[in-house]
Amino acid sequence: MTRALTLHDLIVAGIALAAGTAAALLLRVILRWLGVRAGRTKWSGDDIIVDGLRTIVPWAALTGGAAIATSALPLTARVGRNVTMTLTAVLILAATVTAGRVVAGMVRALAQSRSGVAGSATIFVNITRVVVLAMGFLVMLETLGVSIAPLLTALGVGGLAVALALQDTLANLFAGVHILASRTVQPGHYIKLSSGEEGYVVDINWRNTVVRTLSDNLVIIPNIKLSGTNMTNYHRPEQHMSLNVQVGVGYDSDLDHVERVTTEVVKSVMADVEGGLPDHEPLIRFHTFGDSRIGFTVILGVGEFSDQYRIRHEFIKRLHRRYRSEGISVPAPRRIVSVHQTEVTQPEIPQPEIPIPGPRVATDAMTTPVNPTPPV
Repeated sequence: MTRALTLHDLIVAGIALAAGTAAALLLRVILRWLGVRAGRTKWSGDDIIVDGLRTIVPWAALTGGAAIATSALPLTARVGRNVTMTLTAVLILAATVTAGRVVAGMVRALAQSRSGVAGSATIFVNITRVVVLAMGFLVMLETLGVSIAPLLTALGVGGLAVALALQDTLANLFAGVHILASRTVQPGHYIKLSSGEEGYVVDINWRNTVVRTLSDNLVIIPNIKLSGTNMTNYHRPEQHMSLNVQVGVGYDSDLDHVERVTTEVVKSVMADVEGGLPDHEPLIRFHTFGDSRIGFTVILGVGEFSDQYRIRHEFIKRLHRRYRSEGISVPAPRRIVSVHQTEVTQPEIPQPEIPIPGPRVATDAMTTPVNPTPPV
């Protein structure tokens, strides 16, 4: 038998609960201050750790206060065991959530540092979080006295049925893992598929890949389709790319002067316009004697795929202005069409002969026939 409950027991339990609550609030304030200090550092790992501790530390303080209060009360062995198991399960649950948040944050930070972009590949983050939460859930069940051996056996037997039912989902999952593991596509890359979809890769999750077009629309592409189609990655092998602009000048132009003026315009665009490459060496190549002009190609350098539109726009404006000031003509395409009219003799068409009818002799059925036989 247990002893009777006294006022001293209630006071001790109340003090323990109050101390645990006060410690939780104080620790929360301290962790908030640590979060501000961690945000000023360059390493993102301390931010993740402090953010994870904000969950586990206050719950640990509250659980500790509740455990002390429970030990001060005259409870039966069965009730005390149940309360202890419940508090332990709550503490394990908080620790599991904290571990999942910390590990997922570390994986996200690692993915960002590897790809070098602001976006994150959530497929690895989600897989890591699910694994950590599953392990913590199993530990919590074992703590509560629930045997997990039958559960694991049932999961092993039912895994085959689940795999058959989720063939498309699992195919997309492993396709996404393969894409990220092979590093053919990373979040932030600009890609173009053979089917016509193109844009920046925003995220690669467990089922599909999200692509943001230049018009700020999102294109959702299944991972299995992305891994099995022809694709152009404009960030591989490097992010910088060349831009070819076709130009033409008149036949009366001095080509050396044209080349010199065009080179100066290219250098000014590369140095002044955002997205240009100041170290790019201008390249001009004459290639065609056209109908009304001499065509050549100007090769410019751009920082990434979307910069080409700004570079092309500014280059054409400056080149047109400079050509006008230098007296270099850019003739419009034209063709001379000569039309010669010749007299065509029409062949004589034979006219069909139309018979002219002769005079018609009226006959009467009642008239006397011609040359009648004289009567005898």
